[in-house]
Amino acid sequence: MNEDGTGLLTIGELARLTGVPVKTIRSWSDQDLLPPAARTPAGYRLYGPDAPARLEIVRSLRELGIGLTAIRSVLHRERTVAETAEQWADALDAQIRTLRLQSAVLRSVAARGSAAEELPYMTELARLSARERRRIITDFVEDALDGVDAPAYRSGLLAATPDLPDDPTPEQIGAWIELAALVREPELRAALRRLAEYSARTAPPAGEPDAKSEPYAPEERHAPGASHTTTEPRTAAAPDPAMQEQAAQEQAAQEQAAQGQAAARVAELMRVRGEAAVAAGIAPDSPAAEPVIAELVAAWLPTQTGTADPPTEDNPAARARLLEQLETAAEPVVERYWQLLCTVTGRPAPPRWDTAGAWTTAALRAHPRPYGLDRSAFDGTDPDRVLRAYEQVTRDVAALVAAVRPEDLALPTPCAGWSVRQLLDHMVWENLMATSIAEDAPRDDHTADHLGDDHRAAFDDSVRAALAAFTGSGMLRRTYGPYEAPGAMIVQQVVVELLAHGWDLARATGAPTGLAPEAAEETLAAARRIYGAAPRTEGSSFAPERPAPPGASATDRLAAFLGRDPA
Repeated sequence: MNEDGTGLLTIGELARLTGVPVKTIRSWSDQDLLPPAARTPAGYRLYGPDAPARLEIVRSLRELGIGLTAIRSVLHRERTVAETAEQWADALDAQIRTLRLQSAVLRSVAARGSAAEELPYMTELARLSARERRRIITDFVEDALDGVDAPAYRSGLLAATPDLPDDPTPEQIGAWIELAALVREPELRAALRRLAEYSARTAPPAGEPDAKSEPYAPEERHAPGASHTTTEPRTAAAPDPAMQEQAAQEQAAQEQAAQGQAAARVAELMRVRGEAAVAAGIAPDSPAAEPVIAELVAAWLPTQTGTADPPTEDNPAARARLLEQLETAAEPVVERYWQLLCTVTGRPAPPRWDTAGAWTTAALRAHPRPYGLDRSAFDGTDPDRVLRAYEQVTRDVAALVAAVRPEDLALPTPCAGWSVRQLLDHMVWENLMATSIAEDAPRDDHTADHLGDDHRAAFDDSVRAALAAFTGSGMLRRTYGPYEAPGAMIVQQVVVELLAHGWDLARATGAPTGLAPEAAEETLAAARRIYGAAPRTEGSSFAPERPAPPGASATDRLAAFLGRDPA
């Protein structure tokens, strides 16, 4: 209060009372937000008792980002605080969306390492309307599928439009920018065209009746909304053709949706079974893979009734067609296309198919025709003997690994064009994978580098971990997978792998190949029992058996059985 007893405050007193700088109070006063109540004879401003409260209102509204003109309207009771708050909240939302857009573009630029020349294009892409985004995808699909008679496939692609939500996340903006760049890539266009051509090639001829596409006879159709238990007499007036056509279209749509759902269930079954087989250590060309393939083919056959010349039973032709479908669909760039579309629209991304797809296609190549599973391949595996064989084989192989010099790592080997380093990495992986199965936590990092800078330590460590897991988890006396493959047989497969690859390493480095003589003979017998019934076809783990020279060691004969040339 002013000392003159009037109850008025000078501008300095008001500033000290509220903590608002004098300069700010003077500016707000000049803009009619805080008019003075009076002035001194010398012209200095004086403020009334309500000034502190009014000043707090102005300060609060300014801190919320509301403009001076809007604040003036509130103070002059031209607009309510609620009306002003709603207006400015909408404005802030728009500003936030703009900032998120800018942030997403900048993060995309940083992640992609974009050049300065790309900035205008990326910013323009992020600002496109929903209609403009749809036009980009529509033009891309029509161009990629031009001239291909695959209406269902085309419709499916066109139905998936990149509709960003009103408030997209930076991830969604980034995915849209990447998607817009991806559809300009010839690789994606070519991949989609191959899939469309396959769809056209396997579709039934136009007008050909089949269980999925033949419309019901006119007397069996029902008008939309009619009960399927209607008792309308058959002598009623002729049905309306337009209603008949609409009913037929609805029926076809329902059948197509049901077929799509059935195909999705089969795809999910393939993913689950394939990943389970990998987790259980079932080699694609081992006898244990056959029942998995038989189950998948049986589930897949009903989904083919709407295709040209549909297979009706599990036979070589059916397996060849399924293999062709899987190989045709194995397009990583198309998988990325759908992943980006899901991210843009906020839908869950489809499960990854790479692990299961690779296993299933390899198993189909190895098992081109059905045959009964001989469970004797699972029998006769003595856990204690398997453990001793593992110890003996890894002892001799570890000695070979220890002798590998850094300059030897680039040498070629007899195995699938691998270098010594690649071979060693695979051997370490075999140990690590078996360890993870024993620990009920199967690994999926097959393509990672498992050697690091010290191949000797990497191999020794993997052997120690495997031995600890085999003996500590009870793996050697447990079963794994839907077909209950014995854990001892899984370990025996590892013994076969390590002894065969040890032979590869010995040949690559010029070392003697007569490894683990105490265990080699029984390991060869195990390999014949496990892999003897598996066809040696393209994509199999092993080439056709080679003849072994007279007097060859058991390890040399194992190499010959698995397709190496021991001569």
